[in-house]
Amino acid sequence: MIKLAGVLCLALGLGMTGSAVGAVANGDAAAGQALYQAKCGGCHSLDVNRIGPAHRGVVGRRIASAPGYDYSPALRKLAGVWTPNRLDQWLQGPQKLAPGSKMFFSLADSMQRRDIISYLGSVSEGRR
Repeated sequence: MIKLAGVLCLALGLGMTGSAVGAVANGDAAAGQALYQAKCGGCHSLDVNRIGPAHRGVVGRRIASAPGYDYSPALRKLAGVWTPNRLDQWLQGPQKLAPGSKMFFSLADSMQRRDIISYLGSVSEGRR
């Protein structure tokens, strides 16, 4: 009986973790587009590298791999891919995730982060 309780607790815990990750990815892409333009558009574009790298296809893309963008050494050292969860961490504090990176802007509002990430996901499908 104790083993069964442990398995159930583990299963519930994993389910909650999956839901939390899913919640990041399931934002409002239309609201995210407006937020992206207002909060990110000064430095980023979907298709052109500017102060920051182009974002079309960022969800699922290897970190520091946008063609033609000169990434900081701090970001080049960061391994992995841009998942919704990783983007959420990044937007909470780029300097916490990669001290010395070029980006200092952070976004405290979790709903706004979720919506922006949802928008970025919508413009990343099929471009990974």
